[in-house]
Amino acid sequence: MKPSILVLCTGNSARSQMGEGLFRHYLGDRFDVHSAGTRPSLVRPEAIAVMAELGIDISNHRSKSVDEFLSHEFRYVFTVCDNAKESCPILPGKVERIHWSFEDPAAVDGPEEVRRAAFRRIRDQIRERVEGFAKAV
Repeated sequence: MKPSILVLCTGNSARSQMGEGLFRHYLGDRFDVHSAGTRPSLVRPEAIAVMAELGIDISNHRSKSVDEFLSHEFRYVFTVCDNAKESCPILPGKVERIHWSFEDPAAVDGPEEVRRAAFRRIRDQIRERVEGFAKAV
């Protein structure tokens, strides 16, 4: 059985969804990868669109509550927003918690291209961190 990774954010709508897609892309052969939110909502269409630009399809993802994973053992839990870091529940097993703070692209207002540019910028920041982690494990 492969070890598991959980990417956790507040809404499980953008940053954690992009993180899940990127971890699966780079490490899916070695890890089971999941994402969740402390207050799940809906997967943002902008996140789906900017991930598709990289050839990574997250269109079938759904926003999930961290409560769905309370009995699941994870090797790594990545919090990608400060709120999730503060409210992350205790998960079973030997979990290594890693916090990466990223701005919320969903908080950017404006026309579609401005919003999409914000999602691209955060996607690229997450991708850089995931690539570095993938090389290290």
